[in-house]
Amino acid sequence: MGMQAPDEDSYTNNMDEKTAREKEIDAWLPITSSRNAKWWYSAFHNVTAMVGAGVLSLPYAMAQLGWGPGVVILVLSWIITLYTLWQMVEMHEMVPGKRFDRYHELGQHAFGEKLGLYIVVPQQLIVEVGVCIVYMVTGGKSLKKFHELACEDCKPIKLTYFIMIFASVHFVLSHLPNFNSISGVSLAAAVMSLSYSTIAWSASVAKGVQENVEYGYKAKSAAGTVFNFFSALGEVAFAYAGHNVVLEIQATIPSTTDKPSKGPMWKGVVVAYIVVALCYFPVALVGYWMFGNTVDDNILVTLKKPVWLIATANLFVVIHVIGSYQIYAMPVFDMMETLLVKKMNFRPNWFLRFVVRNFYVAATMFVGMTFPFFGGLLAFFGGFAFAPTTYFLPCVIWLKIYKPRRYSLSWWTNWICIVFGIFLMVLSPIGGLRTIIIQAKDYKFYS
Repeated sequence: MGMQAPDEDSYTNNMDEKTAREKEIDAWLPITSSRNAKWWYSAFHNVTAMVGAGVLSLPYAMAQLGWGPGVVILVLSWIITLYTLWQMVEMHEMVPGKRFDRYHELGQHAFGEKLGLYIVVPQQLIVEVGVCIVYMVTGGKSLKKFHELACEDCKPIKLTYFIMIFASVHFVLSHLPNFNSISGVSLAAAVMSLSYSTIAWSASVAKGVQENVEYGYKAKSAAGTVFNFFSALGEVAFAYAGHNVVLEIQATIPSTTDKPSKGPMWKGVVVAYIVVALCYFPVALVGYWMFGNTVDDNILVTLKKPVWLIATANLFVVIHVIGSYQIYAMPVFDMMETLLVKKMNFRPNWFLRFVVRNFYVAATMFVGMTFPFFGGLLAFFGGFAFAPTTYFLPCVIWLKIYKPRRYSLSWWTNWICIVFGIFLMVLSPIGGLRTIIIQAKDYKFYS
């Protein structure tokens, strides 16, 4: 770059100016702007991020996995993801006086400036943008269900329009500046997720075990069974995908040397995981136990009656998905705004934020409307991006930084998680791809 090196004085001046500007930028960016969260904020942010509408497809995943493997994979996933979540919380402040506020900052610390970005950012973006698109579709579908249940004689309205209605909420909510300002939305969402999970399994119990219930695999061919098994793995991996936003959530908690942020954060995580268990295990097990392999990929569809209850549950799903969308969109807003302000030197002001966020909501809405068979896409992406960021990337970083002794407990634990995660990463996209191909055959655009 034929520029001559500036002399020392001007260089230090530049540094001072830069830090002032950087401070100003940090105070404006969504993740670092407010650091006064309580531990229970982290609890409901984590519940909202973890318990997706994916919980409703767990009985269906169970039906494709079968009793033995199903229970094992559910429980194993719960344990492994709790362990990797603990690692993330520990690593947030492992360098004294520095906080890794974003997943990719941790990656850069472990793998170096360039490589860290290339490893973490694409995966994190696939996860976060993927989740936002899925939630556009889920929100639209649940609204449509609610409309059909609440008013049986009405003219049916296209799913496309319902997705637009759902998106209209986000054009407003996405302008809330940071994580703490959406804590109210998030709390509502966390309460909703517990509510509709409870409705799903208690209504199943009320129906009782169906006559001539079967627990065998539903697919006619051996290949079909195997493929279904793979895509069910993807669905389970998707159900435990809260790790992509965990450092960003922890960044909002205040921290001092004697009281590091990991204390309150871990408290929140444990509470969140208990709630997750209360949502996931009853729904998955009861749903499968009552309906066997005839269960739909959304348990609320299987439970047609009582109408008012199922309609309510669908509304709860909508409210929850609104919160989840915001939680997953926030780190993306942060990345986009960081890029524009730090790399392209835009002024940090409301107009920039207004344009960026509306553009993002519109983009996710458009993709959701165009490809509403996103469930299959999910198992596909779920494998590629959810498995690494949730199951084994934290372990790899842990091994790289802490270098535990070979064959020690920590070493074994991390390697087992890595192997399990890679197994998920390789197998679930295969199942997902097949689902996409089958569903896309008879698909009409914007129907």
